[in-house]
Amino acid sequence: MSAERVEKEVEIERFTDQGRCIAHIDGRVVFVRFALPGEIDRIVLDEPHDRGDRFWTGEVVDVARPSRWRVDPVWKPAGPLAQGGGLGGADLIHVSLEGQRAWKKSVIDQQMERLGGVHTDVELHAVPGDAKRGGLHWRTRIEMIAGDDGRPSMRRRDSHDRVAIDAMPLAAREVLDTAEKHHVWDGGFQPGAKIRIAAPAIHEGEEPLGDNYAVSVDGKVVAGNATLVERVPGIGSTGSTLEYEVGANGFWQVHREAPSTLVSHVLDLARRSFGSAPHTMWDLYSGSGLFTVALGAMADKGGTGLMSVESAPDAVRHARRNAKAAGLGQARIRHGDVCKSLKSVPRRYLHPQLVVLDPPRAGAKRDVCQQLAQARAQTIIYIACNPTSLARDTKTMLSLGYRLVSLTAFDIYPMTHHVETVALFQLR
Repeated sequence: MSAERVEKEVEIERFTDQGRCIAHIDGRVVFVRFALPGEIDRIVLDEPHDRGDRFWTGEVVDVARPSRWRVDPVWKPAGPLAQGGGLGGADLIHVSLEGQRAWKKSVIDQQMERLGGVHTDVELHAVPGDAKRGGLHWRTRIEMIAGDDGRPSMRRRDSHDRVAIDAMPLAAREVLDTAEKHHVWDGGFQPGAKIRIAAPAIHEGEEPLGDNYAVSVDGKVVAGNATLVERVPGIGSTGSTLEYEVGANGFWQVHREAPSTLVSHVLDLARRSFGSAPHTMWDLYSGSGLFTVALGAMADKGGTGLMSVESAPDAVRHARRNAKAAGLGQARIRHGDVCKSLKSVPRRYLHPQLVVLDPPRAGAKRDVCQQLAQARAQTIIYIACNPTSLARDTKTMLSLGYRLVSLTAFDIYPMTHHVETVALFQLR
């Protein structure tokens, strides 16, 4: 038998991570979904809410005093359960874009001080085009699961229910066009099947590349191509376009403008850190070579050593092709775990002047940070999708003799609590 539903009226105090805000009930911390600081909200506590729990969690059911940043969810199925929502993937759908950026900046600064031991005032930038699109239509990849009726669905929070969907407002237009073209919303899938749609963005002035998309079911491409072409425009002083081949089911920055935004920023940091091309560069957790190819463009073709390391075999295969197509004969593309690979670095690449790393959500962790210090890496550009992991690794880097030179964030995940942060470290 379920416990009695418990509702309380609370004053929301501040932002915290994971898309929640903090309130207190009888001195106990409560993490509240769909809240905003300064509000008076009525919330329902999640079950179980044992009186001995260290903290509670809950969700807004009514707003008595709203924040100026509160808006009506543009995608109601992702809103609060009390409003008929409950689907995941858009936990800041109730917040204006201005409020979302304030929230993310607050969380980054909090985590850097609490876990990194350093005070920051991070610059957080919107991505071009997001304001015009209202924070929607940015995802070039979406994933769903087939419900019992064979239609694409998402799970409703706090239940095993799967809710059929026939729209995904965060998906880029190219993705939605692909779904319509292949009647994805009509269903007909085996219950439980994992459905994925990938469709690279078509930027202004570009011509569509025919069947440059993929519909995959349980990892098998059933429409389109298993290899996609991603174009990254506006790079460097000439505004050139870089081109990559990537696996339809592999990793690629999901926001339509994220690759060009991040590559441009990383190259700018690298160029400002060095008067000439670094003699040795590493690109770690390098995927299909997004930063490898870009770094190659600034390399001295005669003497610069460029080494990348990636653990996913398909991504390495594409990275090697991308490097070859870009004329990077000097690049060493290595397949393997980053930590293990750095234990046996070829002599030519032993002491990098510049390291770019883009680790998974768990971060690089202490062992890899120590290896960077042992290699006497002079400048490190760390791209992070998780402020908490970055903060922990920052504390490690500071203890190893590095200083944090700059910290910049990009809101490449509108309507969600996620944010991308780029930190520049230099050896003292």
